[in-house]
Amino acid sequence: MAPSTPLLAVRGSEGLYMVNGPPNFTENTVFLRESGKNCKVYAFSKDGSLFAWCNGEKVNLVNVADNELLHSFNLPKAVCLEFSPKNSVLAIWQPYTTSKDGTSGVPNLQLYDVKTGKCLKSFIQKKMQNWCPSWADDESICARNVNNEVHFFENNNFGTIANKLHLQKISDFVLSPGPQPCKVAVYVPGSKGAPSFVRLYQYPNFNGPHAVLANKSFFKADKVTMLWNKKATAVLVIASTDVDKTGASYYGEQTLHYIATNGESAVVQLPKNGPIYDVVWNSSSTEFCAVYGFMPAKATIFNLKCDPVFDFGTGPRNAAYYSPHGHILVLAGFGNLRGQMEVWDVKNYKLISKPVASDSTYFAWCPDGEHIVTATCAPRLRVSNGYKIWHYTGSILHKYDVPSNAEIWQVSWQPFLDGVFPAKAVTYQAVPSEVPEKEPKVAEAYRPPALRNKPITSSKLHEEEPPQNMKHSGNDKPLSKTALKNQRKHEAKKAAKQEARSESGQDLALNSAQQQSTPRNVVSLPTTGDPEVDKKIKNLKKKLKAIEQLKEQAAGGKLLEKNQMEKIKKEAALLQELEDLELGV
Repeated sequence: MAPSTPLLAVRGSEGLYMVNGPPNFTENTVFLRESGKNCKVYAFSKDGSLFAWCNGEKVNLVNVADNELLHSFNLPKAVCLEFSPKNSVLAIWQPYTTSKDGTSGVPNLQLYDVKTGKCLKSFIQKKMQNWCPSWADDESICARNVNNEVHFFENNNFGTIANKLHLQKISDFVLSPGPQPCKVAVYVPGSKGAPSFVRLYQYPNFNGPHAVLANKSFFKADKVTMLWNKKATAVLVIASTDVDKTGASYYGEQTLHYIATNGESAVVQLPKNGPIYDVVWNSSSTEFCAVYGFMPAKATIFNLKCDPVFDFGTGPRNAAYYSPHGHILVLAGFGNLRGQMEVWDVKNYKLISKPVASDSTYFAWCPDGEHIVTATCAPRLRVSNGYKIWHYTGSILHKYDVPSNAEIWQVSWQPFLDGVFPAKAVTYQAVPSEVPEKEPKVAEAYRPPALRNKPITSSKLHEEEPPQNMKHSGNDKPLSKTALKNQRKHEAKKAAKQEARSESGQDLALNSAQQQSTPRNVVSLPTTGDPEVDKKIKNLKKKLKAIEQLKEQAAGGKLLEKNQMEKIKKEAALLQELEDLELGV
């Protein structure tokens, strides 16, 4: 039996309702629209069978298939909802408040049994950040961060703390996905000159010298994002500072670290300076994609050795999204960028389509691995609210624009478990669509009045880099860092030789009078006849070339050493010495 099509939940000033997925796109008649502007939050269960929402009066819980009301909880101020992985528990969070007389507030985090509707446990959870407890996928473990400790509960028995992980000033933790044994990544920020660190443990082994599976310490980290791969064999850590002390970026500084459960760790070397916008694992757990660098940003796929496998070149992008099956990758530029997307077949590294979703504030893959939703939502953008459903080949299959006096606040696909939708072969032929696609109007570059009636000369603000495969053509092994460096040197020498040939060809075409006035920076120069002088000239040219490279590195934002700065200061003297030798002074 074929799986049903995922629904699309929509929440906004027009109410809360569901839309049937492709190919129908009509409003779902099973789920009755919740009218009014008071719906603050909704959530699907992990398998998409249950749906809960708060309408400003109660939190309602229904069965998606027939809209049967299972439970209703009297929690009118609920703003966060989440189901446990196997639908046993519904977690509900309300903002924490204290009474006027100064007495402590009442518990604001409730955990309800989905079957019986009874409250299993109430906690005081003051902050909205990391409000929800974390469950292992089989719900055998549930964990909360409480006062520098991670408290573990087993089998949803919240009356007893089964285990504790205590480290000084634990700031964050993430449980691994997948089957048992469950692993835990914990982050402790640095203080008083000590570095920050991330450690990996296997539950419940937290004590003893051999308890730590892996440890990675680093400086320059005010906060971190920890990303487990699907097979729970490695964690990527994006370490961020709020302020870039070099003044190169207002984003602060970011570094990317790789930590494996076998104890291996590394800093992921990113070839371009600038912020790290996004990092995502492929569902295969064997590679990840990073989007980084000053605009136009680079995007690169790395393997588990942190070696680059494929470089997508540069472009206007700040986000990456793998499809649920991991065979398609979308690189996109949202937020302050124009919404340009690149859809790639990552098995063959071929570009499928380049659609544009202008003013988008939200992007999500459909669980079927074929369709995408992009949306413009308030409060990020309060005009032109609406959503579009695309096929990955670039066709818009459905479009909805809300009236000018209305807003959309949230859209999301009904989730399905992995394996429900089989992976299909990638197609490059655009799917037919009945939605007329307007060509996005490209804004023309500003031209000063004095140049407006003159011919346009082509000039680019940034030199764009094309995509390139970082593997050998006849070998699946990616190039090592040394091999890449040698490859770049070889390509640079080749280009220099070609330039020298073209310049020498131009020199032959010149007459003798022009040859006598040839400037000193032409590549092929006649020898002086004195071997000692020629040797000195050759050495001076080497030094000047090294100085040029240092100046390029400094222009690219690299901090130079003191001795390197001294070398640059000697450039004028070296140029004068070279000129004297060439003129025979």
